[in-house]
Amino acid sequence: MVRADGVYLGVDVGTSGVRGIAIDSAGTVVAQASAPLPPPLAIDGGLRQNPELWWQAATKVVRDIAAAVANHRIDALAVDGTSGTLLVADAQGMPVEPASMYNDASASDRAARIAEVAPPESGAHGATSPLARLLALQERHPDARFALHQADWLAARLSGRFGLSDDNNALKLGFDPVSRRWPDWLDRLGVRRKLLPKVVTPGTALGPMSARMAASHGMAPGCTIVAGTTDGCASFLATGASAAGDGVTALGTTLTLKLLSDRPVFSPPHGVYSHRIGDRWLVGGASNSGGKALLRYLTPARMAELVPRLRPDRPTGLHWHPLPAPGERFPVADPTLAFDPDPLPTDEATLFQGLLEGIAEVEERAYRLLTELGAPRLCSVRTIGGGAGNLAWMDIRARLLGVPMLPPVNLEAGYGAALLARGTA
Repeated sequence: MVRADGVYLGVDVGTSGVRGIAIDSAGTVVAQASAPLPPPLAIDGGLRQNPELWWQAATKVVRDIAAAVANHRIDALAVDGTSGTLLVADAQGMPVEPASMYNDASASDRAARIAEVAPPESGAHGATSPLARLLALQERHPDARFALHQADWLAARLSGRFGLSDDNNALKLGFDPVSRRWPDWLDRLGVRRKLLPKVVTPGTALGPMSARMAASHGMAPGCTIVAGTTDGCASFLATGASAAGDGVTALGTTLTLKLLSDRPVFSPPHGVYSHRIGDRWLVGGASNSGGKALLRYLTPARMAELVPRLRPDRPTGLHWHPLPAPGERFPVADPTLAFDPDPLPTDEATLFQGLLEGIAEVEERAYRLLTELGAPRLCSVRTIGGGAGNLAWMDIRARLLGVPMLPPVNLEAGYGAALLARGTA
């Protein structure tokens, strides 16, 4: 039963669809909905998507949830989106061309210019940099008024206030999260500052949803639109990690981890970066180790068959650093690092356990590095991603990490956005 003291809605915009989760003041999920998105299109060497598709899918999700909680008011709504997905819009907030997706490398030729002037710790570096894409967009559209990220634009359409972003979405556009300002070096690149949004803290109230917009979404008036975040940060918040030293490991195709800290840590040589969440920081990095390295040797079906034969209490002693191909970025940055063990164990269960132990050792080394660089000591770990269901792997990791392995509160990024809407994340 939904509590009468209000419902809070998080809308998560991903690559394949939009998902919404509504929670009550206690954090209990009271409604969920989803709508698919078509894949981005390859256009002019880039990956593009019509933002109107996001709007249509988000509108359906909000309407479905509003109908499911029809007897209760939605008090606040926050949106999270893919980090680095960017568009430019006119003075009315309408996109002037399809949005460029987070993995669009069509402006990689401008990345070298950014590297010449941006400090190493800036999030604006890389072939898929949204700042590089902005440099191209402002040349194509000299009359554009707003540069907005996916979550920014959807929140703006709901609130009617364009030109606002949050600390996390703005990071890869060059925003300095420590000084909380757009840095002076952007002027050396010729960035038109009128395009840059005003940046606020995730969870900041942006304004009320208009009565007309509320009615079109099947909602009662009075809903506050709240600044959201990136999908990765929202996923962290959804797990329930809330104290300094709480870590979240994503065991997916790659190994990604974040540690909640009371201070930022930046170490470009190690691939370490920080996102601001209010007065706290998410410090972390992404290793090339992970599920893709496992798939070099075993199919998913074979791994499932081998799980009962794993012996977490009997380490193999192999001490590998599994990689899918040469090159590592975190916890060591080495483009030549390779993984080609010879000979391989003849027993597949030993091979599988050695690979799992190796990835766990990479994880332990990564968390230890974060502490050495100034982040808090690891106190607990919550696990998300496909590897979380392998209980033997959890035992292996628990032995190496030496901290409690806690269950996530929720696995959906939309839940983290809903916590921001509730105002207590």
